[in-house]
Amino acid sequence: MLGSVAEGAAGTRPLDVMRDSVERLPAILVGAALVALALAAYWLPGSDRIYNHFVWQALAFLDGRAAIDWPVPGFPEGNDWMQDVYPLRELNGSPTGALLPFPPLPAILLMPFVAIWGLATDIRAVAVVLGAIDVGLAWWALGRLRVSRWVRIATTIFFGFGTVFWYAAQLGTTWFFAHVAAVTFLLLAVGVALGADPDADSEVEEAPGPARLVRTGLAQLRRPLELIDGRQFLAGLLFGIACTARLTVVFGAPFFMLVGGGGSWVRRSASAGLGAAIPVALLLGYNLATTGHVLHPGYEYQYEKEASGYQVLDYNPEWSIEDPRYLPQNLEIFLLSTPALLPDRELSVFGEEGDALCAGPNAQRGPFDAACPIAVPRATGMSILLTSPAYVLAGWALFRHRSRLVAGAWLAILMIALVNLMHFSQGWVNFGYRFSNDFVVFALPLVAVGMSRRGGVGLLGVVLIGASVAINLWGVIWGNILGW
Repeated sequence: MLGSVAEGAAGTRPLDVMRDSVERLPAILVGAALVALALAAYWLPGSDRIYNHFVWQALAFLDGRAAIDWPVPGFPEGNDWMQDVYPLRELNGSPTGALLPFPPLPAILLMPFVAIWGLATDIRAVAVVLGAIDVGLAWWALGRLRVSRWVRIATTIFFGFGTVFWYAAQLGTTWFFAHVAAVTFLLLAVGVALGADPDADSEVEEAPGPARLVRTGLAQLRRPLELIDGRQFLAGLLFGIACTARLTVVFGAPFFMLVGGGGSWVRRSASAGLGAAIPVALLLGYNLATTGHVLHPGYEYQYEKEASGYQVLDYNPEWSIEDPRYLPQNLEIFLLSTPALLPDRELSVFGEEGDALCAGPNAQRGPFDAACPIAVPRATGMSILLTSPAYVLAGWALFRHRSRLVAGAWLAILMIALVNLMHFSQGWVNFGYRFSNDFVVFALPLVAVGMSRRGGVGLLGVVLIGASVAINLWGVIWGNILGW
């Protein structure tokens, strides 16, 4: 089932020839072409932003310590301009030195490069290369699904160029590099789980009732040595490593309870849970050893600073860092926020009005004219349905029959999204909704399955994915124009 526009044009020889040629190509060549395309697209926009917290952290790790040198005067050679740090004076009264509140995986990945180039390490270059590799991993992981090659190609293109992953990979600054690193290991984890469970998207005849679930679980608990499936353990280990870049990813655990090797929910859960527990326990142990707290106090410190310092963003110091009362305003960003259309005044990163734009009766607006734009993205975030409309294809995965894959992926997405939407900040300054990078890997199988259940990519798929790519290209260009 190709499901491509070419299929609908039977008898049009050039399209038939192209379709057949792509079908005959070795999968590794198609994947390599997608990686090369991503490498070029991610590098070309350019970026000169200096947010290299993880380079400083990698340097500290190489020196055998957790605290970075801070504040070091000078820009960009120094780091006294860094705000997202936890000063040691808050912990032990030391006048110098600081801890980063972020999980350490991105810094660990940078250590080989920092060992060679030191503080001159180009974190953006590493992000671009790793982001392009992630596109190849997406192609590989989707190959574990029973979908046509055209669906696989379309879904990989959507991931690499139709989601805000493009913006994250080409920018590569501290927060976005963390997303790229987490996605790397999430793709590996999901690919391993899908490869170990080729029937994950098969129709479920009858969902087991609670009594049957309990009996099955007790029976397998009596044979503990048989509980661990090696492939699912590996999937869980990779999933846990992803959590050491973006901790909120941990709420995607239901996927590995329902999808992967083991043959039953008990074996899948036990195997993946044991694998994930190792890196997550190491992360919590790292926090405890460096701060005396299991959860890093640097986040609360930053929240107190931002809640009182950026009142225009509607943060409430009386609320918790994760609070259901943030849901209404964050849902508005997540689903409804639009760009500023035909702005009369310059917008700051906070959405405040500044100097007048487009003065005079003969002013001409341009799509990328910073002095007189047609539309400008909002730094506080934009609707995920606007920036990546092809996400709606995941909805078709819910139709025709139930499957463990669809249930697990949707549960992972909803749980990660809920936790992020209760967070006080939604990731500014950014194009689109950058926290969607936390669940994009779980959404990719749904997009692919959704297209397949519609009969293939089809005209709707081409339009939605094409629109997603165009909008994200627009966002990448504007992000660089505005210096985000």
